[in-house]
Amino acid sequence: MVVPIELIDTKVERLSRLAPEDVVPATEEILPPTETATPLPPLVDGFGRRMNYMRISVTDRCNFRCTYCMPAEGVPWKPRGEILTYEELLRLVHVGTRLGIDQIRITGGEPTVRRNVVDFIRELAKIPGVRDLSMTTNGLLLPHLAQPLYEAGLRRINVSIDTLQPEKFREVTRTGNLEHVMNGVRAAIAVGMNPVKINAVIMRGVNDEDVPALAQLTVDLGVDMRYIEYMPIGVSWEECEKHLVTGREMRERIRAAGMELEPVPPDYPEEPARYWRIKGARGRIGFITTLSEPFCATCNRIRLTADGKLRPCLNCEDEVDLKSVLRGGGSDDDLIAVFREAARRKWAGHQLRQHATAANRVMSQIGG
Repeated sequence: MVVPIELIDTKVERLSRLAPEDVVPATEEILPPTETATPLPPLVDGFGRRMNYMRISVTDRCNFRCTYCMPAEGVPWKPRGEILTYEELLRLVHVGTRLGIDQIRITGGEPTVRRNVVDFIRELAKIPGVRDLSMTTNGLLLPHLAQPLYEAGLRRINVSIDTLQPEKFREVTRTGNLEHVMNGVRAAIAVGMNPVKINAVIMRGVNDEDVPALAQLTVDLGVDMRYIEYMPIGVSWEECEKHLVTGREMRERIRAAGMELEPVPPDYPEEPARYWRIKGARGRIGFITTLSEPFCATCNRIRLTADGKLRPCLNCEDEVDLKSVLRGGGSDDDLIAVFREAARRKWAGHQLRQHATAANRVMSQIGG
């Protein structure tokens, strides 16, 4: 359900206009670990899946309030002292690389609102075991951050854009400015980020009619366009079913608009999206079909929340606490034990079809 703009908290309106240094006022010194430790047996769950991809939420704060991500009234932000420091995050990445984690994605909330995020990216990019470093953002601050992020070592970026209609975009995000975000996308392309991917959560009765127009971005801008099925994270199953548009239906809508689709291979076998290409387009079209065509059997992901919990699955509330080990004087071996315990708790599948919807966090607190 889209909430009227007049119900938005004025604090979020203010944040949408702020630069990162205005959002988190205190300076944080980044002191990366300097030692390189011996690799260990890889992180494998109870079903034989290797966990080599970690999504890291660097903040629970966001300058948007997307309808599918958080309630209209927002969620209480964690006190700054409860959020992992950059130094703590770097230590965890060093430990993770010893376990074979070589893909890192930075998320939020909105990662660009955290102060010194460019310096953090620079230190991450120096870690030898990190093979792939990327970020998911709403794009609002990209016009002035794309260049410094690229120079720091970020090469791939995903931007969330659910519609190309300015008023509808503002309704879905409850505060966003589509022109600013599109300028951010163009800035990312201009500095050389590749691929630039656009993510859209498609909701029946909200933006399902925008599917063909979004597909055209793969022709006009050469970006990858990824459609994501609406999921019952923080909402009821009944609400999800009401808004669910399957990947198959999305493809049918694109073809009905006169766009011929041909299948193309994914970037890697564990990629959650399945890709097609419009004939003649530079970019690809991907469909993340969590509900209609689950891909849990090849899932290689683990999630680290901003407050230091390892989450084995997007929908799993059975988190493992890394922060208490970090701040309790734990050794790297202690942290490794927590990583392995999180992998052990990973489910075979997301269980969303069984209505087992995670209720302890909304999407913005997980990092997607």
